[in-house]
Amino acid sequence: MRNDEFELLLSMLDRLEVDQKKRLDAALAAGQDEAAVIEFLEARLGPEPQCPHCQSEGARPWGKSHGLRRYRCAACAKTFNTLTGTPLARLRKKAQWLRFATCLSRSASVREAAKTCHVAKATSFRWRHRFLRAGVADAQALCRIVEADETFFRRSFKGSWCWRKQDGPPPRPPKKRAMPAQKRGLSDEQVPVLITRDRAGSTRAAILPDRSADAIDAAIGKVLPTDGVLCSDTWRAFAVVANKHSVRHEPINFFQGELVRDKTWHIQNANARHSRLKCWIAGFKGVATKYLPNYLAWHHVLDSKPAVSQHDEWLRLAVNS
Repeated sequence: MRNDEFELLLSMLDRLEVDQKKRLDAALAAGQDEAAVIEFLEARLGPEPQCPHCQSEGARPWGKSHGLRRYRCAACAKTFNTLTGTPLARLRKKAQWLRFATCLSRSASVREAAKTCHVAKATSFRWRHRFLRAGVADAQALCRIVEADETFFRRSFKGSWCWRKQDGPPPRPPKKRAMPAQKRGLSDEQVPVLITRDRAGSTRAAILPDRSADAIDAAIGKVLPTDGVLCSDTWRAFAVVANKHSVRHEPINFFQGELVRDKTWHIQNANARHSRLKCWIAGFKGVATKYLPNYLAWHHVLDSKPAVSQHDEWLRLAVNS
C-alpha cells in the first residue's frame, strides 16, 4: 500500500461505527495470527530448503502463493513450499490454525471448534484429522520394566454411508450408539488396542488386527528393551514375544486374584492409561474405528504433555509427521 493510501485509511478511522471497529479489530487480529503461523512454518525449512520430492538441497526461491514462499528444486525442477508433503498441505485459512490448536488442547468437539474458528463443520472435521495424522502414539522408546495390556473398543461405523449404498450388503446390521458388545474379549464386534507403558511414563499405543503373537510382536517387538522386563497378563502370546526377543517375562495371573506380585510386578500403569483413554473418548459420544488411530495420537499428546497449550506444539507435530 502506498503512503498516501495509508494516510487516507487512517483519516477514515474516525468515521467507523462501533460494529465496524469490532470487525476491523478482528481482521487485524486474524492477520497477526496468520503472520505468526507463516513465520513458524517458514522457519522449519532453514536457509537451505530440502526438496520434499527428491530430497535434494539447493532449492531457490520461486515466488509466493497463499502467503507462503515457494521454492524450485534445481535437481527435479519441481516447486514446493513449507507445507508440501505434510498433512497440512493445501489447507486454507491459516489465520485460524492457532485458535484451532487451542481447541485441540481442550478436546473441543467438531461443532465447538467450528464455532470458535468461524469455519464450517466439514472444515473443522477435516482440520482435526489432518492435525492428528502425525501418528505420535508410537513416538516414545521404552526402557526397563514395561507393562503391556490390551483394551477393547466397540467396532464403530459412525458417520459411514455404507448402509445407504446399493452396491453391496452392509458389514453388519446397524446398532444403536453405546450398545455393549454381545461377546466378551476379542470378536468381530470389538477392536483390540495394545497399550505398552514403562515405569518412566513412556507409552506406545497400537491397534491390533488380532491377539496373536505375530500381531503383538509387530506392535512392540522392536522396542522391547533387551535388558528390561515385560509385565503382562497370562495370555500366551506375550510369553512368545518375550522369549523371541530374549526379554524376561513376568505374567500376572488375574484369574487367581493376583494383582501385584512381590510389590514390583504389575500392570497397573497400563490399566490406568486404559481408564483415562476410555473416559476421554467417551466424551466424543462414539469414535469411528477408521479414525481411532488419530484419537490415540491425540490422547497420547494430551496425556503425556498435560500442559500442551502452546500453539506451535500442534503445528510442529502436524508438519513434522
